[in-house]
Amino acid sequence: MSLSFKSLTIWIVAIIGAVLALQAIYVALFGGWDITYGRSWILCAAVTIALLGNPLVNRVQNSRFSAIRNMPAWLLWAIDLILVGVFIFGTLKFIEIQILIEETIFEYNPNDITIAFVAVIILLEATRRLFGLPIVLIAAFGILYCLYGQYMPGFLNHSGFSLNRSMQTIWYSFQGVFGLPMGVVLQVVLIFVVFGVILESTGASDALIRASVALTGKTRGGPAHSAVFASAIFGSMSGSVTANVVGTGSFTIPMIKRRGFSAPMAGGVEAAASTGGQIVPPVMGAAAFLMADLTGEAYTTICIAALIPALFYYGSLFASISIQAGADGIEPLPEPERPPLNRKDLLACLAFIVPIAIIVFVLVMGRSPALAGFWAIVAAVIMGVFNKKNRENPGIIWTALVKAGRSCAWIIVAVGCIGVIIGVLNLTGLGISFASVVAEFSEFSLLAALVTTALAALALGMGMPTLPAYLIIILVLGPVMQRMGAELLATHMFVFYFGVLSAITPPVAIGAFAAAPIANAHPFTTALYAVRIALVGFIIPFIFIYEPSLLLVGETFDLLSFVRVAVCLSIAIWLINTALIGYERQMLGVPERLLRGLAGAGLLIQIPTLQIAFLVVGLSLITFGTVRSRRRLQN
Repeated sequence: MSLSFKSLTIWIVAIIGAVLALQAIYVALFGGWDITYGRSWILCAAVTIALLGNPLVNRVQNSRFSAIRNMPAWLLWAIDLILVGVFIFGTLKFIEIQILIEETIFEYNPNDITIAFVAVIILLEATRRLFGLPIVLIAAFGILYCLYGQYMPGFLNHSGFSLNRSMQTIWYSFQGVFGLPMGVVLQVVLIFVVFGVILESTGASDALIRASVALTGKTRGGPAHSAVFASAIFGSMSGSVTANVVGTGSFTIPMIKRRGFSAPMAGGVEAAASTGGQIVPPVMGAAAFLMADLTGEAYTTICIAALIPALFYYGSLFASISIQAGADGIEPLPEPERPPLNRKDLLACLAFIVPIAIIVFVLVMGRSPALAGFWAIVAAVIMGVFNKKNRENPGIIWTALVKAGRSCAWIIVAVGCIGVIIGVLNLTGLGISFASVVAEFSEFSLLAALVTTALAALALGMGMPTLPAYLIIILVLGPVMQRMGAELLATHMFVFYFGVLSAITPPVAIGAFAAAPIANAHPFTTALYAVRIALVGFIIPFIFIYEPSLLLVGETFDLLSFVRVAVCLSIAIWLINTALIGYERQMLGVPERLLRGLAGAGLLIQIPTLQIAFLVVGLSLITFGTVRSRRRLQN
């Protein structure tokens, strides 16, 4: 039974996944489904994929307890099927009650509440199987907080809510599981998830890597620079740090090691580059689409705002790699060893250039991001036809749809779980209470509010994807930052950045943990290298809060301020990296490293007169180093 039944469930999951991907394409072209039926059934499909695609029978095999390992397979499959069946029943009950609410005055009975509570528990179980315990524990504590908040001290105290009232908000309303974030994900985000998977499946990522290696052959960093370039583009398309690390890292990390970089450095480069893919326009991580909806800004505005910070982030990675290569004595590849780009490679590059160009064109024309994603998919499929491997294997489209549906299910389940937390915040007012406490703690200090928000985003992001981490923090702490004087868009970008960078921040550092096995390095050491390489990325958000001109948009944009910030940040990136690595054309002594570090840090302080003074010091140090190096070469 187990083998045939397992094969059957694999096919069921594949079909549901393909349908989930196809409906995302349909929604992008023709608009969303009815809010009641669409959100409920799509979540139900995602939970089914999560439970049957990650069955108990696979998970108990690695259990430490023999009693669990020896449980019969049929019993484990029965448990999964019961969970799916109960969740389907809970979905039907949600639809039934929504119809009754529209037609008449409705009073909930104990059975309705029990069904809702069990459905929420099953949603948390599906989330646990996909993402582990951290996000599930937060949601579970949220439910307990609803029920027993009257016993909590201080600002956590509230009057307490019954299970009936809690489930009405969390399950049977559009303020919880089926709320606004779910709507945005279904209407806008999923189409780009499908696009990224199709682009990867049709071979565009292979062409991207070959082009990256050829273009960076003349640099000291070589393969490391190609990893940065490829991961920036591929990560923007995939929206997943782990998928980006595995997709490009399996090819780039061994090349980086062969060029002479250490194993942790190779893994750290890939982790830092892959993580930053979500901040690269025009196709950013899923949270960027939600940001556009929450801020009321056009998605093109979000892309423009993200452009300069993303360039500085990746510019810093390039600088750090070049300096490290010099310190390690690594030279550029000899020209005969550089892989040339032939006509076939150039044509293959169109597989990712054309779809991205179409996204930019459609967005600039003022059409919706969802429609841009649809036409990008059409372009990706058409360009994929020119690949001989795709023509010989037309089933690749089916495989891509199944994989895309699974990726969509992961995001939908995560957002459903976050809906539980949002329902708790809406019901208890905890977000407002917590924001008030943070405002008092950081009274008269925007910096204290920023540090608190950054730490909270990093801590939450370690246990969950960027989108839910961003959503929780912006709802709770965003208003505090704005009351302290931060602009709306800059506030959202600040939280978004730290939600993204949590993927390389120890102790969890999921991006580094994905790269470490490929590099054959220790995960924690790899994470430390990734943080060092991406250090400027942790600083950039503070800068655009104090100088929003770096985002290029908004009423406060000032060209002179933008030029000043850009120049100072560029010099600071070089000084800080040379200070950390201890090299600039030759090894640097401790006193000079300290001076460079202080000058670089001073350039980040957004006080114009102070920046000018540190700019003089920094340029003097760089000039001194250049002159000293030339004299050494002459002698």
